Amino acid sequence: MSATQQTLRGRLSGIRFSRELVLLGVLLAELAVMSQLSPVFLTVGNLLNLSRFFVEVGLIALGMTLIIITGGIDLSVGSNLALVSVVVGFSYVWGLPLGAAIVLGMLVGLLAGLFNGLFSTLLGLHPLVVTLGTFALFRGLAYGLSDADAVSNFPAWFAYFGQAYLGPVPGQLLVFVAAVVVVWLVLSRTAFGRYVYAIGNNEEAARFSGVPVERVKVALYAGTGLLVALAAIIYTSRVSTARGDSGLGLELDVISAVVLGGASIYGGTGTVAGTVLGVLIIATLRNGLLLAGVPSTWQLFLLGVLLLAAVFVNEFFRREES
Repeated sequence: MSATQQTLRGRLSGIRFSRELVLLGVLLAELAVMSQLSPVFLTVGNLLNLSRFFVEVGLIALGMTLIIITGGIDLSVGSNLALVSVVVGFSYVWGLPLGAAIVLGMLVGLLAGLFNGLFSTLLGLHPLVVTLGTFALFRGLAYGLSDADAVSNFPAWFAYFGQAYLGPVPGQLLVFVAAVVVVWLVLSRTAFGRYVYAIGNNEEAARFSGVPVERVKVALYAGTGLLVALAAIIYTSRVSTARGDSGLGLELDVISAVVLGGASIYGGTGTVAGTVLGVLIIATLRNGLLLAGVPSTWQLFLLGVLLLAAVFVNEFFRREES
């Protein structure tokens, strides 16, 4: 075999086993199928409108990607979103200027994430256990503060965060793109990003190598809390309502997108590009099935099937790479 043939074969082999290219193929196939189920699916208006609904999941999935790469998880993100939404809405109703209420909500989201990180690292508890507890804690606080009530009398300018368009492009989509760029730079171009992968591959080895494991983990959970708070502001603005049951089931979509995007539940593997494709695949699935008139119960079933398939495919890639 000539050197040229060997090089071409190596490149084709690399393409065949690229997670991102497989995901891109899945997305394109999904677009083709959904366009057949509904004639309005591939219209520019629907695709731009679709982007308004995946931004909240996408923002949180960016933070979740880094957490899962370290071998952790955060089950409280949906509850944290509800808590931030309630804090913003009800502090405004109770007399705080809306601008200050938004800052307070961002602070609450950050502190909730910081609490998850500190509680799991200082006590040496698995994040699954800690965030399962805060899943209930934050949701309970949201229900308690709102007293099962809702706030919807926001001033007109608040709609800018979740309903504004810059030309034909939703404003929150630009926020998501900016967040993708920032997280990608952090993960792929900084020492912090190398620490994240090192912890996921072998936490003890990373610690002996001088990686500040606890500080990195705390920073990840706090940063994810901040992204949740940003998503909560956009969500509250988009639906013009703050209530305690906001974000129910959100953690399922977030974790599904990250795992579907190639992040390993064992840690050490994951990319921002993969997560973005995972978010797009899930958003496309939900939107296409909705336009086709498929009941929400079957949408949830198909999402579960998709998640199980993603776990299987990721395990296949992990064994191929080992």
